[in-house]
Amino acid sequence: MKNLDIAIVGYGSGGQAAALALSRDGHRVEVFEQAPALRPVGAGFLLQPTGLSALWQLGLLAPALGLGRRIDRLYGENEGGRAVMDMAYAGLDPRLFGLGLQRNALFELLRDAWPGAGGVRVGTRIQALAPGGRELLDSAGGRHGPYDLIVAADGAASCLRGAVGAPRLDRPYPWGALWCLLPEGEWPWRNQLRQRYRRAREMAGMLPVGARPGDAAPRLSFFWSLPAAAMPDWSREGLPAWKMRASALWPDLAPMLDAVEDPAQLAQARYRDAIPGAWFRGRLALLGDSAHAMSPQLGQGVNMALLDALALRDALRESAQVGPALAAYGAARRRHVAIYQFWSRWLTPVFQSEADSLAWLRDRLFLPLGRLPGGRGQMLRVLTGTQRGWWGRYGLPTAFMQTLEQAQPAAGPWSN
Repeated sequence: MKNLDIAIVGYGSGGQAAALALSRDGHRVEVFEQAPALRPVGAGFLLQPTGLSALWQLGLLAPALGLGRRIDRLYGENEGGRAVMDMAYAGLDPRLFGLGLQRNALFELLRDAWPGAGGVRVGTRIQALAPGGRELLDSAGGRHGPYDLIVAADGAASCLRGAVGAPRLDRPYPWGALWCLLPEGEWPWRNQLRQRYRRAREMAGMLPVGARPGDAAPRLSFFWSLPAAAMPDWSREGLPAWKMRASALWPDLAPMLDAVEDPAQLAQARYRDAIPGAWFRGRLALLGDSAHAMSPQLGQGVNMALLDALALRDALRESAQVGPALAAYGAARRRHVAIYQFWSRWLTPVFQSEADSLAWLRDRLFLPLGRLPGGRGQMLRVLTGTQRGWWGRYGLPTAFMQTLEQAQPAAGPWSN
């Protein structure tokens, strides 16, 4: 396909990866970001093998491994110390692992890899397509374009999602989370994502996320679950009382929370469940959370956004026209993402809700089901992002697997 004039709306992880991948193919890329300055949003996240394979394709796997923290195991327990979830990547393939990474780290890696990052149109809120579908309208009345292709990567609350048709589902989750980065210090589980639950009403988690460019101090990404309705006044009880409540759920948190000295250190995150009616219309394509917003329970958001960007690049490479390319892109990504939207929607109340009966069943059934031969493989494929549909598989490139085996970060011993 000839080099295209492409607009990307949103400079989150998906928009960053799309800008990098498409400009490397010779397309002329213009990016719009509503924030007044380029910055990441969020504390840390878990890159799954699929996300790592996307960074490998972009030539960024080695620096990411140098910054992040290898994660071998996901472990969750209830307030009584009873194991609820215990999944190890090695149970699927001994070469696989996750990578805890600070959002700052990924943001800076993707930004520095794209020479055009200095030209992002910051402070520009795109709110609609102009009639004809090739121009963009911003909130100040500005008009931009025309473009051969417009990529909506403007997040879970996308202003452009409706332009592809009525969504099948678009609603906020009734639960959210507080989060912050904490010094890793003497945290004993440096290669594990650890969670602790009090029924489904309270959940705390710690994910080691390594360092970031310019700051070698390793960090932990801490999150605390709570109802979205309670978030505006969550600190009314006072910080000491909240710390006592969190430490009562999980005593190991007590020394780690000493680093939280002001409620303002804890940012708030709200989530959405969105399934569009289509992934594209005309010359507009959805990417990232605008196409598949879901709860973070499965930890797939960033991974799927990175895969979206590369799938769009590949579709444009393989077709001579924009329309067929977008049709191929949407079909491929919908087949992969749909199962994660399904499980995210049904599993979230098991971990974040007031349904005590669901939590009771979870505590007794989730771990045994994960040890059954069929259930174990399904859970691990969903975890790693390699499940496609109910029976299909998302294959990881052989060369990537060889690279992963040779360039693994030091694992360190598990701490139980």
